[in-house]
Amino acid sequence: MDVFKPVYTEQNDCQDCYKCIRECQLKAIKVINNSAQILHEDCIYCGSCTLVCPVKAKKVRNDLTRVKSLLKRHDKVVVSLAPSYMSEFPNLKDEQLLAALKELGFAHVSETALGAEVVSQRVNEFLEEKQSGIYISSACPSVVEMICKHFPQYKNHITPFLSPLLTHCKLLKQEYGEDCKIVFIGPCIAKKSESDAFGDLLEASLSFKDLAEWFDEEGLEPDLFYESDTESMFVPRRAGRGALYPIDGGMIAGIKANASTTDAVFMTFSGISSIYDVLKDLNYYRKPGLLFLELLACEGGCINGPGTRKSYSRALKRLEIINRTEAEVGEQSADFSIDRNFDNINVASKPEHPENKIKEALNMIGKYSDKDEINCGGCGYNSCREFAKAYLEDKSEPNMCASYMRKIAHDKSTALLGKIPSGVLIVNEDLKVVEANQSFARIMGEEMEQLFETIPGLKDADLKKIAPFYKLFSSVLATGEDNLERDFRLGNKMLHLSLFTIQRNKIVGAILRDMSQPFIQQEEVINRAKAVNQKNLETVQKIAYLLGENASETEDMLNSIVEFYTLSEDKS
Repeated sequence: MDVFKPVYTEQNDCQDCYKCIRECQLKAIKVINNSAQILHEDCIYCGSCTLVCPVKAKKVRNDLTRVKSLLKRHDKVVVSLAPSYMSEFPNLKDEQLLAALKELGFAHVSETALGAEVVSQRVNEFLEEKQSGIYISSACPSVVEMICKHFPQYKNHITPFLSPLLTHCKLLKQEYGEDCKIVFIGPCIAKKSESDAFGDLLEASLSFKDLAEWFDEEGLEPDLFYESDTESMFVPRRAGRGALYPIDGGMIAGIKANASTTDAVFMTFSGISSIYDVLKDLNYYRKPGLLFLELLACEGGCINGPGTRKSYSRALKRLEIINRTEAEVGEQSADFSIDRNFDNINVASKPEHPENKIKEALNMIGKYSDKDEINCGGCGYNSCREFAKAYLEDKSEPNMCASYMRKIAHDKSTALLGKIPSGVLIVNEDLKVVEANQSFARIMGEEMEQLFETIPGLKDADLKKIAPFYKLFSSVLATGEDNLERDFRLGNKMLHLSLFTIQRNKIVGAILRDMSQPFIQQEEVINRAKAVNQKNLETVQKIAYLLGENASETEDMLNSIVEFYTLSEDKS
């Protein structure tokens, strides 16, 4: 089921605004019955859609219940704490945070950064063995998913190592035994996909948001814990430069610290859009030597991940990481393998569509030529052609096209107005005509009919110049009155005008009827007879009520007189 994936849609909450599609660089979303669903075969679990959804219909799987159950069943559950905790809880001492985590039931707390240090060491050794080529970091699981699914031509360029988190899991199991259970806490949603794929290493993944919620549920305030608690220390030790991994360029700093000499060119990019631009043109890189790319899905790095509370700017978070990192601490080494391949991630389907099929899809939404393809982006796609391709892949629906739906609505209203025998007139606050039908022009006379032929719908015509009753419109616009009925004579015609507010003080509509027409006369006689009959009935009911009330009072008075004389006779 979709709800068991790291990211999913709460269908009943989705308001079909398509904001998630606009935000998703890879268009890993399809619309079914006006609900935007995640395409998990395309999704890289960057979490962007969960951040932009205005109604919070895009949700992140909550593993909190699972972790609580794990703590009840096992007494050796260890936290792998992401180094970005420094920027997430800047006002807490390490000892306070660790003490609070242990209060929740965790046996130990260790820094994920220890795994990062091992990865830096192995990548450095790997690069020193190479003479040339392009290599991409495997540290960010979203980037790994992106390359394997959408740029498979660069799959073999990913450095063949586990991520820092999975490396850390291996290190902890070596330290505390294979039976220990590991829970990650950090800013990343994609770590949930790692726990799904590597359940033997990682049991579950919680976000910093989840942790804050858990503290609130338990009534824990970490800043009230004693700072001198010697039991609250990181195990097996503090991390060094590995703590820089959550900021862009942090991994490169770790690799260079391990390197004796290297002629490699190091570059870092963060944010899906930037990475997309890098990868789509990477095949043009022709320089000799080594190029290493550190790519992070979140702009600015993990400190800006979707699982953070984003309480302050990326610049301040970056400074917090740099200032609190203990670069002089000895680097972590390991004697186990962290090699991996990426064959478990399947390539996303990218079907090719013949031009005639694309044209058919475009025609279906009223795009018959290039000038019809306005590429407004209202549907969430970058162009009308991109939308048409998505439709051919059952990812989009025709009603997602705003211009198409507007055209349908306009055509329907135009057809309806054309068939109505009564005149219809709509004006704006400046008394300019917004819309009028031909029946209105016919009722108003031959001169108006000629003007209607010249200016269809009398668009933007000045009401003061074409209608003697413009003051009624001014009155309704000024007062915001909902309904106003008036009869007036125009030449030899008796007309009835019904005005109504469409947008208060902004737009007023009116229906104009020629009372001299036989079918109108018959309808109006019936309606007015009904109105008179209703008023008569109401009057009769009022009279009956008054008469009944009067009769009751008279009866009471007569009875009192009878009683008075009866008493008088008895006394005599």
